[in-house]
Amino acid sequence: MKTLRTWGLFLVIGSMMLGCATVPITGRTQLNMVPDSSILSMSLQQYDEFLKTHTLSSDAQNTALVKQVGRRIQRAVETYFQQQGMADELEHYRWEFNLVESPEVNAWCMPGGKVVVYTGILPITQDEAGLAVVMGHEIAHAVAKHGNERMSQALAIQMGGVALSVALADKGVQTRNLAMAAFGAGATVGILLPYSRLHESEADEMGLIFMAMAGYDPHASLSFWQRMAAQKGAKKKPPEFLSTHPSDAKRIEDIRRMIPKAMAYYRPGGVP
Repeated sequence: MKTLRTWGLFLVIGSMMLGCATVPITGRTQLNMVPDSSILSMSLQQYDEFLKTHTLSSDAQNTALVKQVGRRIQRAVETYFQQQGMADELEHYRWEFNLVESPEVNAWCMPGGKVVVYTGILPITQDEAGLAVVMGHEIAHAVAKHGNERMSQALAIQMGGVALSVALADKGVQTRNLAMAAFGAGATVGILLPYSRLHESEADEMGLIFMAMAGYDPHASLSFWQRMAAQKGAKKKPPEFLSTHPSDAKRIEDIRRMIPKAMAYYRPGGVP
């Protein structure tokens, strides 16, 4: 039994060494064991299922605003990746921007560029710049391949480093649950949490740069996160070590330090 566990450990370590990638902008090395084609296929399936069970907003003005902000950030992201010689990373992205009727204060971006904003977050975004903070952050999660990294961590740790094809064949339900968690549909207290908090901070930094390139002043992020903190109000919040997000005060402090870097990319009007 000890020998099997030892070989299992070697398998996990070997998979990690072979499946390393680099996050754009931050330069952090990440675990990336799942082929992009598999991630995109699973995310598209999840996205299609979501749209079948949720109602698109009938608010024409806010729907148009979501699409407008999304397209501007999309152009910024594509410009950045092209400048870095990484345009092929976005080759299979098929961007969509939708506003969904829901009281939840939420938004997300699936791998492949499928972006959903919930109407419940609009009172906090308040304006176009506030919406750019949210959408830039969520799009950053996708292009940083955080979903792939979370899925890879889960396969390496929870399934002993087995290949995705084996996991799908032998543990289909469990693997689909892991995919949902990887794409932000769930969170688990445990070994993956520190990476989740890291992902949030990384998406903050990348999102600031993308919104700046899109023509939105990164300083708007401070007022947005202050409003988000106030919205939580007296609600009891878990301690930071049990949260997938940094504490409000720490996040705002970190963003304040990130803004000068983002301002170097700021161009009023955004990229053409």
